[in-house]
Amino acid sequence: MSTADAQPIRVLVVEDDPVAADAHVMYVGRVPGFVAVGKAHTGAEARRMLDRTPVDLLLLDLHLPDVHGLQLARSLRAAGHHTDVIAVTSARDLTMVREGVSLGVVQYVLKPFTFATLRDRLVRYAEFRGTAGEASGQDEVDRALATLRAPGPAALPKGLSGPTLERVTGALRGSAEGLTAAGVAEAVGISRITARRYLEHLVDAGRAGRSPQYGQVGRPELVYRWVRGR
Repeated sequence: MSTADAQPIRVLVVEDDPVAADAHVMYVGRVPGFVAVGKAHTGAEARRMLDRTPVDLLLLDLHLPDVHGLQLARSLRAAGHHTDVIAVTSARDLTMVREGVSLGVVQYVLKPFTFATLRDRLVRYAEFRGTAGEASGQDEVDRALATLRAPGPAALPKGLSGPTLERVTGALRGSAEGLTAAGVAEAVGISRITARRYLEHLVDAGRAGRSPQYGQVGRPELVYRWVRGR
């Protein structure tokens, strides 16, 4: 079957934050060969949708309000669902990563992530899913498995660095009232222009929101807030 004739890979987005869920659905829809068939905000809702909707892949947030994502994956396996899982999480516990392998978790994506990061994971998953037939030897088996693994950390937009992004993220998550670009710049030790670039990146990734703050004089400033406080 040619790529043009192949059925799209059906993805269910499971994410309790509405802003992030909408962003992830949009991201999936932008990757050729994939289609978002719905979104669920709880584990219970995900189970109901899986019972009535054919799904090939779960884009699964691990921190749901009613169940941990790995517990959901385990219960789905027990119920006979063999849907693959790309786990979305802000946690960096490698024990949890190992546990997920046995439950059908084929990839992990750490928050916050960009469209390019998710696109890379989806494309690799599609390549792996498309492998068929009998392997000629160990090398071919190794190559098939290697398609799931990124060669290195996904690139951030030009001019942004991972360590600085983590500091900006930490400052924003630690502020209940939100921060302006100037506030982030002061907290992190970078320029206001640079801070705004990182903040806009977080907004584009669906991890932060922004709204105008009106002062006594002058133009309103944008205040950035982390979209979920966990």
